[in-house]
Amino acid sequence: MAFGGTSLVIEPEDVAQDMRYLAARVRNLMDLQRGTPLKLPLGGSFFDIVVTAAGPAAASAVRVLDEIQRIPGARPTVPACGPVIEDPERNWLIWLVPPGTHAVWEPNRWGTCLGAPYELVLPAMAHTEPPGPYWLRPCRGDRLVPRLPLWDALDQFRPGPIPAEELLGHLLSTSTTS
Repeated sequence: MAFGGTSLVIEPEDVAQDMRYLAARVRNLMDLQRGTPLKLPLGGSFFDIVVTAAGPAAASAVRVLDEIQRIPGARPTVPACGPVIEDPERNWLIWLVPPGTHAVWEPNRWGTCLGAPYELVLPAMAHTEPPGPYWLRPCRGDRLVPRLPLWDALDQFRPGPIPAEELLGHLLSTSTTS
């Protein structure tokens, strides 16, 4: 069987607007796998973030989330918490939570939640130790950090102080794709 030699040319104006963003995001995710940092918009279909102080109290919250998210029968030495980025320069943990969390996040003295229109630069997938921001808990396709258990753990362990939402917003860029 032979295929014809015709070619299909698709003009940029014929591509649906949302497909342009999808294609750009797929390219970005491929770059992330290759070791390049990736900037993604918060909210939408990806994730929102909760920012807390790092340190011993935050480490206790991470351990509690490891236990909550552990799959029965899994080895207890394998981290199970959803994705968490540690930024040692700012002394922050950045927890990736389900999209829409920002809209329902109850005020918490120990964690600030952000969603759209902000963007976050994710470290390369293999970046799991300093220098710079790194994955304290890896990003996997099967989970994010659950909102309510995180809120409870922050209230219990009280990692602080955290910057105000306005300061966080100035440090993160604003998405041009929302």
